[in-house]
Amino acid sequence: MNKQRNATLTVDGKSIDLPIYTGSIGPEVIDIRPLYAKTGMFTFDPGFVSTAACKSAITYIDGDEGILLYRGYPIEQLAHTCDFLEVAYLILKGELPNPAQKAEFDNIIKNHTMVHEQLTRFYAGFRRDAHPMAVMVGVVGALSAFYHDAMDISDEYHRTVSAHRLIAKMPNIVAMTYKYNAGQPFMYPCNGLSYTENFMHMMFGTPCEKYEPNPVLVRALDRILILHADHEQNASTSTVRLAGSSGANPFACISSGIACLWGPAHGGANEACLNMLEEIGDVSRVGEYIRRAKDKDDPFKLMGFGHRVYKNFDPRAKLMRETCHEVLNELGLQDDPLFKLAIALEKIALEDDYFIQKKLYPNVDFYSGIVQRALGIPVKLFTGIFALARTVGWIAQWNEMIGDPEQKIGRPRQLFTGAPQRDVIPMDKR
Repeated sequence: MNKQRNATLTVDGKSIDLPIYTGSIGPEVIDIRPLYAKTGMFTFDPGFVSTAACKSAITYIDGDEGILLYRGYPIEQLAHTCDFLEVAYLILKGELPNPAQKAEFDNIIKNHTMVHEQLTRFYAGFRRDAHPMAVMVGVVGALSAFYHDAMDISDEYHRTVSAHRLIAKMPNIVAMTYKYNAGQPFMYPCNGLSYTENFMHMMFGTPCEKYEPNPVLVRALDRILILHADHEQNASTSTVRLAGSSGANPFACISSGIACLWGPAHGGANEACLNMLEEIGDVSRVGEYIRRAKDKDDPFKLMGFGHRVYKNFDPRAKLMRETCHEVLNELGLQDDPLFKLAIALEKIALEDDYFIQKKLYPNVDFYSGIVQRALGIPVKLFTGIFALARTVGWIAQWNEMIGDPEQKIGRPRQLFTGAPQRDVIPMDKR
């Protein structure tokens, strides 16, 4: 972060200089920290859409150009070249691993995959039909009761151990959440499998027979994890940082991120997309719903199209579209009614002038929901898969924040619009 020049702000005839800083890439920022001391005023920025709340070297997005970089590497190259744990290593440590580093990291994660046996009893406290995200918020938060041997967040080694534990155990937690809901026995992890193979083994395997991972499906799920591993300072990541700024333990912070991700405007978007497809029901009704989406007076919204950040095509969507067709071809699902409906909807949106002009292209949620359904993942668990992937980004962002000497406890300000100070009138005089 380099200071380039100053911005001059004039308030009531008085001018103050505010430093302008330049990062390695992206928009410059005006440092407004001296503003209140010099003017007695705050800035007003609902949703923090024009506010940089931190410095970060992890992920960069250029929404106008459709660019997503992890530590400087384009997401397209990472998704085609690396597996998920390579990308996890990159996000955590800043560089891609060499073969020896990759082997060591894989081994560390494998040796942390099992959860404390008592933790499995937590599931019995939930209803069988509880939403998976409700279960995950509780179970991940409870990890701090079992792994308090590495809870000193000021100790870099403790932070590293906690990061490894969270990345390793999250697939087990998500799989157990699914198994509990389905009424099936939990499956122990198998260290002979890769990270994603192991997750699919714990999800879809049973004690009755050995689970044989399909490499096409494994690669599809691995790519979903890579594409969702981090996404700059989004709502859930900002929640993790804000919780972490208080000194909260990493398990509590990640649990807060899961709770935020659950929202339909955030991680729940792919679940909402599949629910929309179920509502449309048949290819013959696509035209009707397209007309409704164009009608500004109709509350119906076409889920899975457009993105708040990407004003061009979501770079993750291009990769997920490719994966989507690979999976449908592998499983012979091209004629499945719901998938045919999704493809018809995609075709219209890519060719219709209304969607092209408004840049409402299919986003990553549209395709990842289709892929996950094809893999046999229940719709309610889609956001749980998202949380599994995003845990890597959350823990890296949390660790970066803890190590930032300028970081303070989060304390947003407000524009107060309530009643000014007034006196209480006794009851008998009101």
